[in-house]
Amino acid sequence: MLRRTGCLFACAALSGSLGCTERPRAEAVPAATVSTGRAAEAPAPSSLDAARALALAAPAGASAVDREIEALSRRIAKAPGGADLWSALGHAWLRKARASGDPSLYGRAHACAEVGLALAAEDRASLNLLGLVLIHERRFTEARDAAERVLSRDEGDALALGTLSDAALALGAFQVAAHAAQRMVDQRPGLPSYARAAHLRWLQGDAATAKRIIRLAIDAGDPGEPEALAWTLTQAAMMFWHEGDNEGADLGFERALAAQAGYPPALAGRARVALARGAWGRAVELLEQAHQQSPDAETAWLLGDARMAAGDHAGAARAYAGAVDAGQRSDRRTLALYYATKGLERDEALRLAAAERAVRADIYTEDTHAWALYRAGKLAEARAASDRALALGTRDARLLYHAGAIRIALGDVARGERLVRDALDLNPRFDMTGAAEAEQLLARRKAPRGPPR
Repeated sequence: MLRRTGCLFACAALSGSLGCTERPRAEAVPAATVSTGRAAEAPAPSSLDAARALALAAPAGASAVDREIEALSRRIAKAPGGADLWSALGHAWLRKARASGDPSLYGRAHACAEVGLALAAEDRASLNLLGLVLIHERRFTEARDAAERVLSRDEGDALALGTLSDAALALGAFQVAAHAAQRMVDQRPGLPSYARAAHLRWLQGDAATAKRIIRLAIDAGDPGEPEALAWTLTQAAMMFWHEGDNEGADLGFERALAAQAGYPPALAGRARVALARGAWGRAVELLEQAHQQSPDAETAWLLGDARMAAGDHAGAARAYAGAVDAGQRSDRRTLALYYATKGLERDEALRLAAAERAVRADIYTEDTHAWALYRAGKLAEARAASDRALALGTRDARLLYHAGAIRIALGDVARGERLVRDALDLNPRFDMTGAAEAEQLLARRKAPRGPPR
């Protein structure tokens, strides 16, 4: 059993301990950002009025969080000068955004943070809210800066440590992310801190320890916060899915849906299991439910794959078009990976992946960039990016297959074939397109050569 405190990320079983007993050096991060980097300037009066109006917009729905938003809005109407109320409203909008899968709602939470900071420029709750929103908006450098502003005043602020960990991970600074997550566990052991610790451990290839830690997160979950519990159960289920354990994964996704009915990521997770089992119709049904609530690029892509497998080519084309549209609006990394996986729009895939790499340097961005480079025929650059994607030892079949195919193309056949076999042994149905390509690649290499002519 893991202790609540102590260094979760320094384990003798891992090659290259993170050494959490020492404060990590600041690591290089991408210079390019998606905005000016001024994380918390007070908005001008006209924009402040717009922020207030956006934050106080009526929610569409009748859920518990909708009622909370309405109640907080009424309190603010009576006493609009309290930054704490604006922060509470912003957190409610965050919960609604996560539960609904509607990314536009993050803008309302951002507006709450802006108003709170206009009322009190160094308000800690508003800065913490801003950091969380910036993570969801993929503005990682600004999120890191907001967290560091809070930590400069209180180095033990657990919310800021969580934001710092998330931002550092996205920016490729794994040691910083791990150190911040450990400090968060030490300061406030609970679902948010344990879930981060589990994810970081899983990225290092230690699934057994990751599962033990995420068990702590689940046990610490509050039934009064069903979205957070459903999210954690879904992450736990994905650990089983990545290992090809469809039964274990399906049970986890089922538990997530019991915690929060209709939770889109859990519906999509069950659909992944159905696809792995060849239950095409069931996968389509689940993904249509998920996509109706959360029409993001990844869900639309999966829906297209499911419809294609079920023989609905016209429906698949509509879903794939939806994936492209959603990716163009808000998720260029998923769009780049979609294009590269399907062998489409190779120049555009590379442009999108490179643009994302300029602001985010985690292993999945490196992998997407590697695969786009591979499809574009830039094999040496693809190999370098793939090596960075594998640097933590992550046991993800997609990453292993990409690395193997790139090495085979470069002539490192023995190592490449081992990686492709490892991918299929780990999760033989990791992706409809990628798994089929991996099997074909190995089959071609095993095919007997014909007699010389």
